[in-house]
Amino acid sequence: MAVKRRDPRVGTGKKPKGSGRRLYTDENPKDTIRIKFATIKDARATVRKVKRVRKSYARKIQILTVGEQRARVMGKKTVASIFRSAKAGLRKAHGSKKKKTRSKKKTR
Repeated sequence: MAVKRRDPRVGTGKKPKGSGRRLYTDENPKDTIRIKFATIKDARATVRKVKRVRKSYARKIQILTVGEQRARVMGKKTVASIFRSAKAGLRKAHGSKKKKTRSKKKTR
């Protein structure tokens, strides 16, 4: 009989049921994407990095949302708008991918 391993007792974040990752804890630092939002240049570089990294759509949106919220709290409206427009672009691209696959399925 195999013994089921428990989750590590690291950090304060709760792990969502069925998910392998916790919020607010960094169990795998190699998987972390650094977010910079001090200047407009930093924000644009972060957006470029998020777009090219091989992560799921939901994870990319989550990363950009964190950047937007942090910038907004610090009073950097232009930086927050860069993150917001990047999220809109991702959503638009993701929506067009869905439409393409749906139309391919219908033609078959």
